[in-house]
Amino acid sequence: QVQLVESGGGPVQPGGSLRLSCAASIFSSDYYAIGWLRQAPGKEREGVICIISSDGTTYYSDSVKGRFTISRDNAKKTVYLQMNSLKPEDTAVYYCAIKIWPYGGTGMIPLWQYDYWGQGTQVTVSS
Repeated sequence: QVQLVESGGGPVQPGGSLRLSCAASIFSSDYYAIGWLRQAPGKEREGVICIISSDGTTYYSDSVKGRFTISRDNAKKTVYLQMNSLKPEDTAVYYCAIKIWPYGGTGMIPLWQYDYWGQGTQVTVSS
C-alpha cells in the first residue's frame, strides 16, 4: 500500500510564502507522476501542479503559474511545493497524489487518474 504524508501547512499572511512537503513510501522511479491538488471551502478539488517522474516535465494551473514551484528529493522520497506570493484565494486543503501508470494525455493529470492520495494539509492565507 502506497502512503503519502503531507506536512507544512498552516496560517500565512497574504504575500507570504510556505513550503509543503509530501513524503512518499515509494521512490519516484516506481510511479509515473506526482501532483499537488487542493480543495477550497465550497469548491471542487482542483489540480495545482504535477511533475512527471521520468523527465521532470511540470504542469501548472494558470492560477499558480509564476508563484508555485515543485521540487523533489529522490533520496528522501519527498516532493515539495514552494508557494510564494500567497493570496487569500489559495486557502485550501492541499493534497499530494500519485499516479502509478503512465497517463496517455498531456498537461495536468485529471484528478480521477490519481491512484493514491495523502490526507491533506490545511493552508490558510489571511491577514
